[in-house]
Amino acid sequence: MNGTATPGTAGEPIVGRDRPRLDSTAKVTGRALYTVDIKKAGMLHAKVLRSPHAHARILGIDASEARTLPGVTAVLTREEIRGLKSYGTYVKDQPIVATDSVRYVGDVVAAVAAVDERTAIAALDLIQVEYQQLPAVFGAKEATDPAAPAIFPEQPFAVSPTYGDGAFGAPHTAHNVSYEFRYETGDEGVWAECDYVFEDTFTFSRMNHLHLEPFVTVAEATSGQIEVWTSTQSPFPMRRELARVFGVPENDVRVNVPLLGGGFGAKNGPKTEAIAVRLSQLSGGQPVRYCMSTEEVFLTLSQHDAILTVKSGLKADGEFVARQSKVLLNGGAYADASPLVAEKAGYRMPGAYRWKRIDSVCQAVITNTVPAGAYRGFGATQATWASERQVDLIAERLGFDPLELRLKNAKGLGEEFVPGETPIDSDLRHGLNLVADAISYRDRSRLPNRGMGVAMGIKDGGGVNKPAQARVKVATNGDVFLNCGLVEMGQGGHSALCQIVAETLACDPKRVKYAAIDTDNTPFDQGTNASSGIAVMGHAVLQAAERVKCSVLDVAAEQLRLDRESIRLQDWHIIDADGATHDLPPLIMDRFGGTGYEFTGDGYFKVRNSSRAPLEAPCMFWEIGWAAAEVEVDPETGRVEVLQLVVSGDAGKVVNKLGCRGQDEGAAVFGLAQALFEELRYNDDGQLLNGEALLYRVPLAEDIPQRFFSITQEQGHGAGPFGTKGMGEGGMLPIAPAIAQAIADATGAQLTSLPMTPERVYNGIRAAQSRQGRVGADA
Repeated sequence: MNGTATPGTAGEPIVGRDRPRLDSTAKVTGRALYTVDIKKAGMLHAKVLRSPHAHARILGIDASEARTLPGVTAVLTREEIRGLKSYGTYVKDQPIVATDSVRYVGDVVAAVAAVDERTAIAALDLIQVEYQQLPAVFGAKEATDPAAPAIFPEQPFAVSPTYGDGAFGAPHTAHNVSYEFRYETGDEGVWAECDYVFEDTFTFSRMNHLHLEPFVTVAEATSGQIEVWTSTQSPFPMRRELARVFGVPENDVRVNVPLLGGGFGAKNGPKTEAIAVRLSQLSGGQPVRYCMSTEEVFLTLSQHDAILTVKSGLKADGEFVARQSKVLLNGGAYADASPLVAEKAGYRMPGAYRWKRIDSVCQAVITNTVPAGAYRGFGATQATWASERQVDLIAERLGFDPLELRLKNAKGLGEEFVPGETPIDSDLRHGLNLVADAISYRDRSRLPNRGMGVAMGIKDGGGVNKPAQARVKVATNGDVFLNCGLVEMGQGGHSALCQIVAETLACDPKRVKYAAIDTDNTPFDQGTNASSGIAVMGHAVLQAAERVKCSVLDVAAEQLRLDRESIRLQDWHIIDADGATHDLPPLIMDRFGGTGYEFTGDGYFKVRNSSRAPLEAPCMFWEIGWAAAEVEVDPETGRVEVLQLVVSGDAGKVVNKLGCRGQDEGAAVFGLAQALFEELRYNDDGQLLNGEALLYRVPLAEDIPQRFFSITQEQGHGAGPFGTKGMGEGGMLPIAPAIAQAIADATGAQLTSLPMTPERVYNGIRAAQSRQGRVGADA
């Protein structure tokens, strides 16, 4: 079920109403087109050979038999990528296929294109690779030890952005560290004001994105022209990176993006694209389809596991004073988006609270495991787990109620997050009280082995240094085309943006079509990430629609010889001051001739850079998640049953109510998975033990609490169109810490590691009983 914190406005506006999604009919009838559905005449199929070793030097590759197998058109090894560049975000360390060494079990060593998948797989069996195994390291803490093996003996090419006040970032700052971010503000001397100082260490597990559509690309490429159809969240950055890797101009690279079958951050940056492109080039330009299996997806990208050490100082009355933190992110074998995640994890460690002094450092560490990259919540999940858990530990140690301690120290509406940053644009205390009251936190009955917890998470939203462009055009008969680069991956972004256009042009939303994404024709966008669609791209879309509307009204006023300010647009008619209705098509034909005309308008939006903002520019908005949970714990087994789970986000202003609900509740299930179930597990040789769908435990329908709902707040302070804010990630952030505190409330077990498996809960209960026994004996 879903509640709403404020009543809707009177009347029936388009924005703010539940409307069917644009893609709903196509998806439920099976007509929706995804990249996995793309077929080209003469299309070849690619398969890859992966390393069986976590770390090894490649002494030789013999692919001669594979090259002569009937049906094979190309074999790609390190010999075929000479002169081509590696890829990554700030750190360009991942080659198309391995060159000198393999760095994790699953690293791609060779690839084959053939007439069908069966032939391609048979060819892989004919490739002989000679390895010399090297020492490997799998944990982030162990990898930073100078005695650990150097995974990149020669440092790859890397860059770092220009930061603002208090922030610093640089690549290769320590042994096996790909990138380090630091943030510092406030007087260090305030530590002397603290009556209590607590230091705790927390661990955060690694998860797989588990998007239903795998990584997949179809490529047609020659040495000078590249075109791909690919499942990516960021078509324009993909174009730029492919152009750089293959040494061609960007205008010779074309990226087409159909609907995505899920992404959750994984589909940023090259995954299948470069291999498909190179195999197409080697196959005379024939189209090549490279589609991974689900098991291969597990070997391609993950979320970062982390070790987080937090030291917080406070006064005797519970006032927070200072926080220092160090985060080690396990970035796996290649940097991918780890530098960006390190920025955000380090920056978000203060949480939603008021501190006089902040000192954060986050290192992205290279290990011999599957690479880690962008994942829903993007560093805020790790930061929120440690930040919120320590608040609960402090509350227990000093005898405070965890909710009241949060309310005392939460930042106020309009208060700066840190100097130079956008002020907080949600009432944090209101949200906390809302979810607490929803489960009757303050009025609960104390029952054995039952407990409740509350938590909140915060992340800067809208992306960093992120421009967006959009174009709206309207045909003579009033049909509307929206052209922009926001990728539809299940979040409902296309529908929401079309609702904004329909609201602006006062037309039926069914008349608005979202044009296919193609980098040759679609206006530029940095990517569909950071919950930026409705706020950042929304502004560009709104501006484009308003410009079209102005053009239409200008033409109509001239043709009707009426004052421009006295007429309005409604359902592709002009309504004059007397209420008379004038059809637009005849006016347009009279002005432009029998062929008709199309009105067009372009829009652009970007948050302006500032040297005072730590991350180049102030954030667009703050994405907040509040959650409350009630659990029942079996003390004999450690099994946790979540009885109630409520999640809330602040949409600012709702565009589509069902869409907002889906975003918060979907994110909450991700958080539930992180809390109790999901974890990638490795053996001592670096082999992934549960890297397939049947072995990887995710929440099932039976795991969803019977009382599970969301509350969509409309606090009205958003910076997006109509006061909107982005949603989709905030709802994940507070779930795990809320459940952890509920477990502590029920049993006394204060858990510091995820997931909170029955074994960990059982051991936590025994540890709590032991502490209580010692306290009783001392008394």
